[in-house]
Amino acid sequence: MKDSVIAIDGPAASGKSSVANLLAEKLKIPYINTGNMYRAITLAAMQKGFCSGMDNHAPLINELLQQTTLNYVENENGKMQLELNGKNVDAEIRTPEVAKCVSSVAAIPAVRSWLVKSQRQFASENMIVMEGRDIGTVVFPDARFKFFLTASPKVRAERRLNQEGETARGATVESVADQIAKRDQMDMTRKIAPLREANDAVHIDSSNMTLDEVVDFITEHIKRGNK
Repeated sequence: MKDSVIAIDGPAASGKSSVANLLAEKLKIPYINTGNMYRAITLAAMQKGFCSGMDNHAPLINELLQQTTLNYVENENGKMQLELNGKNVDAEIRTPEVAKCVSSVAAIPAVRSWLVKSQRQFASENMIVMEGRDIGTVVFPDARFKFFLTASPKVRAERRLNQEGETARGATVESVADQIAKRDQMDMTRKIAPLREANDAVHIDSSNMTLDEVVDFITEHIKRGNK
């Protein structure tokens, strides 16, 4: 599957989702947001009444996964929408409560294993753009095109503040930057699939780049690689 995936990794609020979405539109291929998949499982867990300390709920997590279906389905506008148990949850997963809990869920080995299997299945069906934190290192380590997108802490905090539903009322750049730093620490130090840059990934610091500039840079790199 090395030629069927464009892998975009990076830390929270680095602009991965916006870049991947626009890139997929430009290339006319599906876009898979794996972070949303983890958020959907988090939502399912929260609906069952547990989140923090989830590593102590292994039997419940396994039962939850067995009862869960998660799919990306193309809607009437040609966009891929995420469905949890047959219901569109794109809006429900973008809340501060889910954002606060998702790192705990993402660190559970059973959850990661279950979702990685689903993510690989998507790539067996289409040429796709997939973004997350371990796409180029774990999910598709042999992917031909890998990019690691980041930005300065201040820029990332400002971007997160501008994302509707991502921060609590009254949040400031400083408080959001602190939350992002804590998320980074959790992601980089977890035992399973920690956040790291693949050795063969193209590093992109988008602090002083527009969205279009990042997408154009990636597009040109892919074109050169295909020649």
